[in-house]
Amino acid sequence: MTILDFPAVAPTIFQVIWLILVAVLWIAFFFFEGFDFGVGMLVPFLGKTDQERRLTINAVGPHWDGNEVWLLTAGGAMFAAFPAWYATLFSGLYLPLFLVLVGLILRGVAFEYRSKNESSLWRTTWDWLIAVGSLLPPLVFGVGFANFIKGVPLVEHTTDFGNVVPLVPWVFWVLFDPFTLIGGLLVVSLFVAHGAFFIGLKTRGELHARAQKVGGLVAIVAAVLALAFVVWANLGYFGTLPGQVGLLGIVAWVAGALVVVGLACAWFMNSKDRDGWAFIGSAIATIMLVVMFFCHFYPGLGFNNSLTEVTLDISSASSSPATLTLMTVVAGIMTPIVLAYTAWSYFFVFRRRLSVENIPGAVTAR
Repeated sequence: MTILDFPAVAPTIFQVIWLILVAVLWIAFFFFEGFDFGVGMLVPFLGKTDQERRLTINAVGPHWDGNEVWLLTAGGAMFAAFPAWYATLFSGLYLPLFLVLVGLILRGVAFEYRSKNESSLWRTTWDWLIAVGSLLPPLVFGVGFANFIKGVPLVEHTTDFGNVVPLVPWVFWVLFDPFTLIGGLLVVSLFVAHGAFFIGLKTRGELHARAQKVGGLVAIVAAVLALAFVVWANLGYFGTLPGQVGLLGIVAWVAGALVVVGLACAWFMNSKDRDGWAFIGSAIATIMLVVMFFCHFYPGLGFNNSLTEVTLDISSASSSPATLTLMTVVAGIMTPIVLAYTAWSYFFVFRRRLSVENIPGAVTAR
């Protein structure tokens, strides 16, 4: 019997718990890697000198590779708890996921190789590659999550080995329409604002002032995009997929409203030179956006089953009850430890602000 043979049934408590845990891991990824991507996109623009660009990079230097682990953890949790969901995504979304991988590779290589040569051309090239590598993942995730709000169409795929997990019958450009483009631009602009507020929180001097100015402008753009996206998503698409729960529709509206309010508060606090509160505002907006996404994903995981008799949802896509029970015990022990360590590293180890005085003298071009 394959996963396709299981009928749609009411989800168990462990299936609901693990969908919530997967959502929490995606929230952590958007929160931590969000400001990381935002800083990366701002590297070529905020820094006017090599010292300032190095200062911008150093603001996320202790964190960027660790922040990417949240994506691996979210993917691993999806694989372990909902293997059919994971397999379907990787069966039908090779090209978008490949673009995410390209972006992550570009960022990682650029961060490591930038300092290997003192040439201005060398370092400027890697700075732009950091920006491009930081742009690709949030753009893809924004467009992708918006498509899942609409409902990704599925078809039943048959091979010589029998039925396998459904595939997504997409041509790449079908991913893009006005709604999904707004989703992509929203995530990009939200991450840029989040990153600018993080730089404002972590630096002093001219770079700090520049980051505040950019953060305030981008926050306004993100708030406008968020308002359009939230209204369109909740009015136009909630309830169009089978099984969606009306109560979660209310939660989606509340979460969406908090995205806009969070960005408005971030802009206001930034204008009052309250860097910490500005960062908290963009953090709330980032977290609530993911909450709204997952309200739309329950229980069908963002799939549209109208083209096939196969049902892929939280029940049919999950692992066995024994697997979910064991995973719940392990997650209950390890998750608080990881969160406590992360909080300790941010609040106590890497709390101090930096300025260009902490960076060695500018290099001479060769």
